[in-house]
Amino acid sequence: MKDKRFYSFLHRQIPVFIVLSLVPGLGYLFLGWLNHVFVPAFVWYLLIVAASIWGIRIYRNFDFDTMSEQRRDRWYQQCVWFMYVFFLLWVLIFLLYVQQDSTKLHYIAIFTEIGASVVASSLLASDRRLYRPTLFLLMTPLIIYFFMIGEWYGYVLTAFACTLTWVLLYAANSTHQLLTQANHQATHDALTGLHNRQYFIEHLQKRMNSLSENREFSFLLLIDLDHFKTVNDSLGHDVGDHLLKTVVTRLLQQVPESCVIARLGGDEFIISGNSFAEREDCERVALALSEQLILKLKESYVVDQHHIHISASIGVSIISGQHANANSFIKEADIAMYEVKAKGRDGVFMFNDELSYRVERHLEIERLLHFALSNDEITLHYQPQLDREGRIMGAETLARWINPTLGAVPPVQFIPIAEQTGLIVELGTHILETGFRTLREWHDDGIELEQFSINISMRQLTHHNFMALVEGMIQRHLNEELSRKLVFEVTESIVAEDINRVILVMNRLKESGIRFSMDDFGTGYSSLSNLNRLPLDEIKIDRAFVKALSHQEGSQAMVITILKMASILKLSVVAEGVESEAQLDFLRHHGCPVFQGYYYAKPLPKDQFVAYYRGRQST
Repeated sequence: MKDKRFYSFLHRQIPVFIVLSLVPGLGYLFLGWLNHVFVPAFVWYLLIVAASIWGIRIYRNFDFDTMSEQRRDRWYQQCVWFMYVFFLLWVLIFLLYVQQDSTKLHYIAIFTEIGASVVASSLLASDRRLYRPTLFLLMTPLIIYFFMIGEWYGYVLTAFACTLTWVLLYAANSTHQLLTQANHQATHDALTGLHNRQYFIEHLQKRMNSLSENREFSFLLLIDLDHFKTVNDSLGHDVGDHLLKTVVTRLLQQVPESCVIARLGGDEFIISGNSFAEREDCERVALALSEQLILKLKESYVVDQHHIHISASIGVSIISGQHANANSFIKEADIAMYEVKAKGRDGVFMFNDELSYRVERHLEIERLLHFALSNDEITLHYQPQLDREGRIMGAETLARWINPTLGAVPPVQFIPIAEQTGLIVELGTHILETGFRTLREWHDDGIELEQFSINISMRQLTHHNFMALVEGMIQRHLNEELSRKLVFEVTESIVAEDINRVILVMNRLKESGIRFSMDDFGTGYSSLSNLNRLPLDEIKIDRAFVKALSHQEGSQAMVITILKMASILKLSVVAEGVESEAQLDFLRHHGCPVFQGYYYAKPLPKDQFVAYYRGRQST
């Protein structure tokens, strides 16, 4: 039961005992002066004052959040001895005054002993080590005193004193059991019996203090069961609960007893390891234990005649005394665990400086991205698309972000963050508005393109206001002829959405003349059936296939297949990432009609694109 609440409770009792001794002690000092026992009473009170000063020092030395386990144990020992000394001093005043029966002070002494016993059973009930010996220390002199009277009423009082001792012990034991039960419920998970998150964070904070003091290392393993939600959804929560209990049994079998295991919630578990003098040894043991756990957790489970196979993703964080709180290490392990998830699950990843940098940069990008539009940091570049004769027939609109703090941030970094945070809707609106205006300006300046491509995210496409937004922009900036030049590029992840809703939106926008292209074709979710259902006009061969044309026969076969399939489905094709003449020759030879890539031009600012267009037109 020795958690933060336990130590804090003892800490709060110290000033209570000091006040309950110093203030009433003045009364006993006054009674001693009246009844000619002032000197011994004065000496007793000086001892009370000295003990109080000692108690104040113990009280001030308590700081649970920064104390190591060793310092905390030493503080607890001092606190125990402080309590013993205080109650021993009350036994001394009892022995002093119980002899003064001629002045009736023995009645005061008897009351004092009973009162001190009640105080001990009430205030010390949280710790058996304190209240049991203290009650015997206080009540035994009283029982002996009554017995030594030698009269019948003395024997009766002895029996009553023994009964009172039993009652006080019973009350203290009952309170202790209730406190222990309440503490267990507050610090343990009801389903698995493991420690819960609250307990683990307190435990980890204590470990960190000890590691810092001893300059040692330990580790955290954050375990997340892969696809556990599928088990709950398909087989029911009863089966899921039984599976969790079996997982806990396996964890307890594999993890050393000196380690602490807790359930953070759901299907997440966390383990804190032993202490190590060297970081390398700590990392080696952490990874070895993680691999051992992954193999054990992958073994088949039989629950209610269901054979279940699951795996686990484990994030590892090395603990030292460098950070200020335990949550920082749990967060590191959590980040490492999600790195495993991103790489396909069923593995181990250890948090490192590189991952830390990526996470910090991600957070900084997310923070600054909120101000990018208002600070006019987002610009558009345009990459030319050329036909087989080398004529510029189209352009793809690409967002660029230059931030004073971060510099040039690649779209591959900020676009996914914009999608995660929902900023993609606002950002996409800005890109559409700017792109539409550019298309109109170019048309007015005599720059005629057959198509003008703009990337559309799934969050944009499925947004409730997207269709009305696009139709309004077309009315403001374009005419019927220019709107038929628009090509909205979507990715293959479109089929992971509500495909019926997506098809509805696409068909509605096609009524305005807008065409659709599937970007990065061949790298994602799409199947032939979905490709046939979607109202597409174009597919774009992913740059990864084009790049590998010169040295991978598989990529050549893939490109040829895509071109033939597009021909059968009557879809136009654009090859992205064309960087060499050999790639261009291969694509031309197999009938690819449109090309885009650094072989011709990189994405260009608006003015440079105009210059490039006019330069190609004059040749």
